[in-house]
Amino acid sequence: MVLGRHGEHHRVDTKASDIDLVTEVDRASEVLITQRLLAARPGDGVVGEEGANVTGSSGVEWLVDPIDGTTSFVYGLPGFSVSIAARVAEQVVAGCVVAPAFTTEYSAIIGQGATMNGKQIRCRQVSSLSKALIGTGFSPDHERRVRQGRVFGAIIPQIRDIRRMGSAAIDLCAVAGGQLDGYFEIGLSLWDYAAGALIAAEAGAVTIVEPDHTSERAFLLAAAPGISSELVALLRAHNADKV
Repeated sequence: MVLGRHGEHHRVDTKASDIDLVTEVDRASEVLITQRLLAARPGDGVVGEEGANVTGSSGVEWLVDPIDGTTSFVYGLPGFSVSIAARVAEQVVAGCVVAPAFTTEYSAIIGQGATMNGKQIRCRQVSSLSKALIGTGFSPDHERRVRQGRVFGAIIPQIRDIRRMGSAAIDLCAVAGGQLDGYFEIGLSLWDYAAGALIAAEAGAVTIVEPDHTSERAFLLAAAPGISSELVALLRAHNADKV
């Protein structure tokens, strides 16, 4: 048991590695979200990070990350979110990311733009990578983290600075809203980025998703158009895109 947000105690377990945390709140949240989705749309399917796997008949499938950024949640830090996306025929068509500690809700529907708390948002206009604030995250896989450390050492002299919120979904939405100029990460699962990537793209960001089908993980990048090409080239030069 550890002390979590608002003085509450949460049982904490680990998953893929000894630093990959999950709490009973993750699991209970996923159950609740699944129940609410199926109550509203009983023919839909649901796939969740904590094991939800409902096959639907409507052609709509919901991708659920009940707490993205569980480590932040456990430590009482604000960088966690709830991420829910809908996809049809393998294409994400709608997404919503709620960051409770920031009282912020991001959402997007394909072809209709992105919003933050109901107001339209666009990514920042920035043209120089040296002046770009870039977000990223660290994998729970120890070997991958070693590679990430080498990458960060190589790229940080080329940019303004790096930020890490602890939630891929929040970082993608931060690109959409202009709080970050770009974001990249390797080793992400679909539920980590499905909603956030759509929100970033609908806010005008250049978004690249490159799945690795052997690991079912992906390299993902979202960036303001003015720096996207330069950032992609820098990351590929240092193998930051290798899952």
